[in-house]
Amino acid sequence: MCDPCVIEQVKQRMLSRRGFFRAAAAGTAGIATAGMGLAPPALAAGHSSVTDLTHELHEEFPTYFGQQQFFREQKFKYSEHKLNVFELRMNEHTGTHVDAPLHFSADGLSVAELPVEKLVVPLCVIDIREKASSNADAQVTPDDIQAWIAANDDIPENACVAMLSGWAAHLGTDKFRNADAAGKLHFPGFHVEAAKFLLEETKAAGIAVDTLSLDHGISSDFATHNAWLPEGRWGLEATANLDNLPPKGATLVLGAPKHRGGTGGPARVFALV
Repeated sequence: MCDPCVIEQVKQRMLSRRGFFRAAAAGTAGIATAGMGLAPPALAAGHSSVTDLTHELHEEFPTYFGQQQFFREQKFKYSEHKLNVFELRMNEHTGTHVDAPLHFSADGLSVAELPVEKLVVPLCVIDIREKASSNADAQVTPDDIQAWIAANDDIPENACVAMLSGWAAHLGTDKFRNADAAGKLHFPGFHVEAAKFLLEETKAAGIAVDTLSLDHGISSDFATHNAWLPEGRWGLEATANLDNLPPKGATLVLGAPKHRGGTGGPARVFALV
């Protein structure tokens, strides 16, 4: 082999090694920064914290109709096969999950068709905990939205407007579904007139609740679902930790599933503040 070729190979190896050590040093610095509680570079550009808005999904997670909707079977075990693999079976609308327009329309967008620019959005949190604490059938009304606007300015374009009712604190108890003797459910949700207000007066992309349904539990006609979803908007149900967020200023990141023709699905959701 000619001397220039050998020299060039050595140079490339040295450059490769230098790049490796620079990357390793950067990774070590990142770990040290995280250990000190400082924001990693990805957050330092505009956010200082991340809040998980997702409940852990498991077989006993409460459902709207009451029956189990999440099942798993272990197909491979580490003790036998040196790897673990579960096969999952679930209803799309289980746990913290998204409702796509197709859920309540004949030909609306499926969950796979939701534009990604509509899934990373400003988050507006409307706090109705006070009235929900004394009335399980409380709803977000146009008055609640107008009061939020008066205190916080206009609802941003493509925002998610979320109801904070405090109901997430009841998860793990019978009160989360809150069924009466006749089997009717009682928990807060969005009034249909609030959904219509958002459709007419804002360009919100989605609404979210910390309960099992966009409609309040006692609803018999899913009026809010029927008004909101067919207009190309999405809904998010059974969110967690909304009480850890400010009324405005957070960015919601909705990790919606992407299965073809889906009407919704369990999602990993978090907020950047």
